[in-house]
Amino acid sequence: MSRLTTHVLDTAQGRPAAGLNIELWSIDHSKLLKTARTNADGRIDSPLLSGDEMVAGTYELIFKVGDYFNDATFLDNVPVRFKISDPAAAYHVPLLVTPWSYTTYRGS
Repeated sequence: MSRLTTHVLDTAQGRPAAGLNIELWSIDHSKLLKTARTNADGRIDSPLLSGDEMVAGTYELIFKVGDYFNDATFLDNVPVRFKISDPAAAYHVPLLVTPWSYTTYRGS
């Protein structure tokens, strides 16, 4: 059940943000762990981390919203820094985004 997932909703258009690039960084190790691209449903096809990959620490997702909105935007890269304190738990980090604003939360 342990995993890290995300999805992105384009709230300006009222639809999933398909084709948005995402980077996952380990802040503790200053290391890029994975890159992914959202599918037609605004989700990643498989968890960003799962099983033994889930390690307690500080992570950052960088959502490439400037590229998604074709650089006609106020926002460029949207970083979301968070901690995994329980590696056995499921972490879901969604992003709701427009060219001018964003919000996130810990989902289920």
